[in-house]
Amino acid sequence: MIRPCNQKDIGAMCDIINDSARAYKGHIPDDCYHQPYMPIDELVAEIADGVVFYGYEEEGLLVAIMGIQDKGPVVLIRHAYTRTDRRGEGIGTQLLEHLQGMTTKPVLIGTWRDAGWAIRFYQKHGFTCVSQAQKDRLLREYWSISQRQVETSVVLVDEAYRETFGSD
Repeated sequence: MIRPCNQKDIGAMCDIINDSARAYKGHIPDDCYHQPYMPIDELVAEIADGVVFYGYEEEGLLVAIMGIQDKGPVVLIRHAYTRTDRRGEGIGTQLLEHLQGMTTKPVLIGTWRDAGWAIRFYQKHGFTCVSQAQKDRLLREYWSISQRQVETSVVLVDEAYRETFGSD
């Protein structure tokens, strides 16, 4: 079942994020990887900044989460994580399709440049990477991340974005 996450889910959400983010170790720059990957206060700040999380729940246990954030002309898919022992079951696909179905706005997704598995996942669902120049502009315009993260990330966009804003 996919449902909105709430305050009572914060601990489980952090567990999912920090378990899943172990996949980044050795793939993203060492200065960007730390444990916990996302402390509770950072998750709470993301929620306060407008990221609305949805979770995939089975038998009362959250096994995956994904956030959506309205940014005016576009929405961002943020913080997509599935418990390590539940990957490859289509849960991320269900969450992504659910969140995409909630909006008619173009969708943007940012992820680490060296997280090839994440990029391939989004490409399989019709997203394409934008150019370096467009990526830098979009990350500065819609995300609040460090310059180091801008340098080491990619942005993927859906067909609605390409139709609305074009590509370079």
